Amino acid sequence: MASTPDIAALSFEDALKELEVVVRRLESGEAPLDESIDLYARGEALRTHCQARLDAAQARIEAVVADREGRPAATRPFDGA
Repeated sequence: MASTPDIAALSFEDALKELEVVVRRLESGEAPLDESIDLYARGEALRTHCQARLDAAQARIEAVVADREGRPAATRPFDGA
């Protein structure tokens, strides 16, 4: 993890890939303690970033308005709140 990009700049897919690398490294048991602590912190930050992206996507999907039969009839703007 010599060069670690800013997490906020990562797409969901890139953050998830990096998280998978972190998990594999931690699970291998080969990382020294200090590196393991750093990896764990990075992994938690990546997990939080991915969860926020998923939550935002879910909110956008839920913004679809259904008609009386439950079919999507329109969308309403997602305000980000």
